Amino acid sequence: MKIAVGGNQVNYELNGPPSAQVLMLSHALATNLTLWEPQMVVLLQDYRVLRYDTMGHGGTNAPPGPYTLDQLAEQAGGLLAALGIEGIHFLGISLGGMIGQMLALKMPRLLRSLVLSNTTSSIQEEAQPLWRERIRIAESEGMEPLVEPAIGRWFTPPFRAAHPEVLDRVRGMIRSTSPSGYSGCCHAIAALNLTERLHAIRMPVLVITSEEDLGTPPAMSHTIHEKIDGSELVTLRSASHLSNMEQPEAFTRTVTTFLKRIAG
Repeated sequence: MKIAVGGNQVNYELNGPPSAQVLMLSHALATNLTLWEPQMVVLLQDYRVLRYDTMGHGGTNAPPGPYTLDQLAEQAGGLLAALGIEGIHFLGISLGGMIGQMLALKMPRLLRSLVLSNTTSSIQEEAQPLWRERIRIAESEGMEPLVEPAIGRWFTPPFRAAHPEVLDRVRGMIRSTSPSGYSGCCHAIAALNLTERLHAIRMPVLVITSEEDLGTPPAMSHTIHEKIDGSELVTLRSASHLSNMEQPEAFTRTVTTFLKRIAG
């Protein structure tokens, strides 16, 4: 389904028991709301699950960029307002985790809890050339040259060898991402600088990282955990960046254990 948010059409799905607490899911860069398929059967048992496509991804349109993290958080908050929902649990992976941090800082009244998976709170100066190059490639050559490098970062070698069908699904997500939407979100990521603001987040927070994450190494999650007072940190084994796909059972169990304790 689509709904107007701030002049843009946002693609979303809202499923689950109407009386259940709402869990909002925010996906990674160059993916879409189908990234969460491995979690859906379990999550829908206890939650009303709202998943959506970030600006420039999936079925959500790609306005001219560059984008800012403020814009991406406002889109998430605007979607909740358009649907008349507040008091949610928010789960974001990678870019989705960055959006979650900004949403918790800008609109904390909307959130009951926050799960930040395989993400970071800042992009260092030495990483800026990497993001500029990704933007250049997307804008000049399209998404195809970005596909295999992403697959190499996002999954461990054993998983890549054993699960070609999962890799093909993710390749399809990357290829279908709007180059302008991708580059617009890359600008938002490159400007990320929230580390010293995280102490202001005052809600239950779970931070998930993976031992072999090349995109956002565990040290980045440790920094988030250290900056948010009272947060919890869980490290998943045998997984890289898209831990919800590489270790779906462990990921889902980690999230639901946390949420059940918070939700009561």
